[in-house]
Amino acid sequence: MIAMSLFDYTGTMLKPWLEAGYECHLFDIQHPPGTTFREDGFITHGVDLRTEPWAQILAFCENDEVHFLSCFPPCTHTSISGARWMKGKGLRALEESIAFFATSAEVAEHLGCPYIIENPMSTVATYWRTPDHKFHPYHYSGYSGEQDNYTKETWLWVGNGYTQPPRQVHGDDLFAMPDTTYIHHQPPGEERANIRSATPQGFARAVFEANHAKKVQAKEVQGM
Repeated sequence: MIAMSLFDYTGTMLKPWLEAGYECHLFDIQHPPGTTFREDGFITHGVDLRTEPWAQILAFCENDEVHFLSCFPPCTHTSISGARWMKGKGLRALEESIAFFATSAEVAEHLGCPYIIENPMSTVATYWRTPDHKFHPYHYSGYSGEQDNYTKETWLWVGNGYTQPPRQVHGDDLFAMPDTTYIHHQPPGEERANIRSATPQGFARAVFEANHAKKVQAKEVQGM
């Protein structure tokens, strides 16, 4: 059983799948070139998804074995928060970001498994379609604890039978306002972008619990 994640450096989204025994593949230009079998169990692929044909990247796996796909295309040129600088970035910057989304959607269609494509509030809603779900990390703090008690409006485009998990707020968070400055106050540095875009652990756990058994159950029903 395989779970895959595109534009994913941290691997947080697939950690619950890895712990459950899935073979987990992370694709991102920040990983070492080629394929690496890491000691923590992840298989990383250092690839530039702007230039390498995704059909060749995915050739190693059978579609029926991929149970879940998550995609985190870079939002640098499509986030609504940065829209006021769009004219200065130029059309090529926008073209690149749209291409990342297109790759994500095409891979999802090719694999046919439940998927999510994640971005913060994004202008892609104008170019493609409106998001299927919106959430803040603190909505799923009940799956992980206080570390996810912060705000960051996140949009999801989903399909192929994906189930959005029920929200569950951590007990203490019911009486505490979520941190509204966590994302904006990250210090400058090489890891700032990765920290700001990291998947909340609670949301990752919730998605796994809502979706991991689906394909297995479907095969069991077909075999009856």
